[in-house]
Amino acid sequence: MTSNHTDCHYCLQSLRGRKYALRDENAYCVACYDSLFANPCEECKQPIECNSKDLAYKGRHWHEGCFKCAKCSRSLVEKPFAAKDELLLCTECYSDEYSSKCFHCQKTIMPGSRKMEFKGSSWHESCFVCQYCRQPLGTKPLITKDNENYCVPCFEKQFAHHCYSCKKVITSGGVTYHDQPWHKECFVCAGCKTQLSGQRFISKDEYSYCVDCFSKLYAKKCAACKKPITALGGAKFISFEDRQWHGECFNCAKCSVSLVGQGFLTQQDDVLCHECGSA
Repeated sequence: MTSNHTDCHYCLQSLRGRKYALRDENAYCVACYDSLFANPCEECKQPIECNSKDLAYKGRHWHEGCFKCAKCSRSLVEKPFAAKDELLLCTECYSDEYSSKCFHCQKTIMPGSRKMEFKGSSWHESCFVCQYCRQPLGTKPLITKDNENYCVPCFEKQFAHHCYSCKKVITSGGVTYHDQPWHKECFVCAGCKTQLSGQRFISKDEYSYCVDCFSKLYAKKCAACKKPITALGGAKFISFEDRQWHGECFNCAKCSVSLVGQGFLTQQDDVLCHECGSA
């Protein structure tokens, strides 16, 4: 190396015919430069002299021959590597020790490749696909069934129930009646349209009714109190010829004694106990 510099900036020895190094426009003999400025190698702790290649990573330095995988000792010069707990590892060793395994193919997800995570598991991006159409799921909405993932359209085609009333997909909730699925908001009284879920109701001719509507439309009227007889909850009622009574209304028209299970007589529209009817 030739220069206009003639003396070492530190020891002031002549540089004529000698190798030297420049720093901040000052010339140093090799010995002075190494003692003043050479970085210590992370591996061997010896200075990295000016005639050696200095490999640096995040403020640390290595000789070219010391820059190697901490596990398998293969050289990392001009090769991809990863750092873990201040140790440098080749991609193969890093993957064996620390990389996630794909939930689908069980192969390592290599450092630098895109990783998809869902419910605590990891996938290769190419493995994270809809089980049915095989299209990538990415960040799209999805539904899981039996540990398999489906895009929403495929899940609905394959598994979702369709409402017996509106024929649309039931995505959540819903009720079942006579083995048919319904949206809660579709399972309503055929008369007043109030929701029947959680209520008592009566079905007739494939239609369901709340108690009030059924009573108004179909229930027979008690011959005594004139109110509908619905027979809900196992309530007893009595029928005679073309008339019906609530069990609690089937009483003697004169003395009001209950005639349920008793013999009785009729007098025009009245029913009487034997005693009153014979008087």
